[in-house]
Amino acid sequence: MANSIKWLGHAACQITTEKGAVILIDPWITGNPSCPVNKEDIKKADIILITHDHFDHLGEDVPDLVKATGATVIAQPEMVDTLQKLGVCADNIIFGMGMNIGGEVEVAGVKIIMTQAFHSSGTGSPTGYIIILEDGKSVYHAGDTGIFDSMRNFGELYELDLALIPIGSVFTMGPLQAAASLNLIRPKKAIPIHYQTFPILVQDPGEFIELAGKKAPEVQIEAIKPGQEITI
Repeated sequence: MANSIKWLGHAACQITTEKGAVILIDPWITGNPSCPVNKEDIKKADIILITHDHFDHLGEDVPDLVKATGATVIAQPEMVDTLQKLGVCADNIIFGMGMNIGGEVEVAGVKIIMTQAFHSSGTGSPTGYIIILEDGKSVYHAGDTGIFDSMRNFGELYELDLALIPIGSVFTMGPLQAAASLNLIRPKKAIPIHYQTFPILVQDPGEFIELAGKKAPEVQIEAIKPGQEITI
């Protein structure tokens, strides 16, 4: 079994490792117009990563998914109160109190590193994640962010196999910043996310693909559709 990643629309992604661990990132399922599945379709999850507390990243799906799967939720300490109010018990939150930027934890054989992101959040601060799978393959989910120069540290430290990059503009990087960020992150592959969900967001990945070809031609762009799955 190979490592795989499925885009669930918007920023929501599902990673399944070669050993069968399942990681959900920002699983906004119910009410997500681009999500092709229902939360009841998700039968297994070992880890749920939350980048920040906006409704399209952290919502009422999370406690239901935790109850159905027993997953461990990883988020900042300031979001623990929000998670508990939604119905997630402390036993299902990493260390019962969350973790913070720069920290690394291991759950179900998968290493999780929380990174900074430049955005906003009602509680805590926005984050991204670097996920190191059991076989050493690495995935960077940038979260909701604009471009920032220290992204280059992630590429240097972790030699990323795949980056999940927001391109939608208005609330995150648009195509130009997203394409330029690939020069800093230097992943082998990149999947554009966080676009097309709402009318005000960028609707098509074409401009990003064109700009990425000029600014980071060594990076393979995989512009998959919601529900599509590729190997890592």
